Amino acid sequence: MKKVLIISLSLIVMLSIILSGCSKQSTLSRVKKSGVIVMGTSADFPPFEFHKVVNGKDTIMGFDVDLANAIAKKLGVKLEIKDMDFTGLIPALQSGQIDMAIAGMNATPDRKKNVDFSDEYYNSEQVLVVKSSSLINNLKDLDGKTVAVQLGTTSDDAAKKIKGIDLKELNRLGDAFLSLENGRVDAILMESTIANAYLKEYKDMEMLHIKEINEAVPGYSVAVAKGNQDLVNQINSVIKELKDSGEYDKMLNKWMGK
Repeated sequence: MKKVLIISLSLIVMLSIILSGCSKQSTLSRVKKSGVIVMGTSADFPPFEFHKVVNGKDTIMGFDVDLANAIAKKLGVKLEIKDMDFTGLIPALQSGQIDMAIAGMNATPDRKKNVDFSDEYYNSEQVLVVKSSSLINNLKDLDGKTVAVQLGTTSDDAAKKIKGIDLKELNRLGDAFLSLENGRVDAILMESTIANAYLKEYKDMEMLHIKEINEAVPGYSVAVAKGNQDLVNQINSVIKELKDSGEYDKMLNKWMGK
C-alpha cells in the first residue's frame, strides 16, 4: 500500500513539474507556435499609432505599426493589433492578452517592475499645448489652471510635479483636445511629436516648450511580459537592423517628415 502511495505521489509531482513547465512557456515560443504576434496599442497617438479609413476600412497605422510589422516579419509570423486604453496595456501583457505593447511607452523604473523592455527606439520631449489666444507663456502662468493629460503616461507623471494646477486625467488624447477646444481645460501636457501631429488639425492651438517640465525621461521602448528576454533580444535585433540599414530613417521621414 505504501509503495502504491509513493508511486502515486511521485506521479503527481512529475505531472506538476510538466504542467509548470508548460505554463512557463515563453511568449516567443507561443507566438511561433500560433503563427501570430499580438500587438497592444492605444491608437490615438499620431504619428505613432492612429486610426484612418483606407478603402472604406478602419485601419490602425503609424510608426509603431511599421515597427511591429518588422518584428513580425523577423519572427516569420502575422501581426494582429488590439486597440485599448493606454492604462490597460501592462495588465494585458501580464494576463497574456497581448504579446507586446508598442504605444510610445517610456521604460520608466516603475513600469520596469512589472514588464520587460526593449532598447529605446525613439526620444521625445514634454510640451504644453494651449490655445493661440491663451495668456499662458510659462510654468508660473499655470497656477490655478486646469491641465489635461493622458492617464498613466509620463506626461501624467510630469504634471503631478507641477504645483498649483488642477489636473484632469483622461484616457484618450483626443478627449483632451476637445476639452481644450471647448474651454474645459486651459492646457494639455503631452509629447512634442504627438502634439505636432494634432496641431495639423487644431489650427487655433500652439505648442510651448517649457524647459522646467522636461527631466531625464527615458525614450520609447517595446514592452513584453516579465521573463521574456528571448523575445526582447529579437526585438532589439530588429531595432538595430532598421537603424543600420537606413530603414529607420525612412520610417521617420515617412511619419514625421525630415
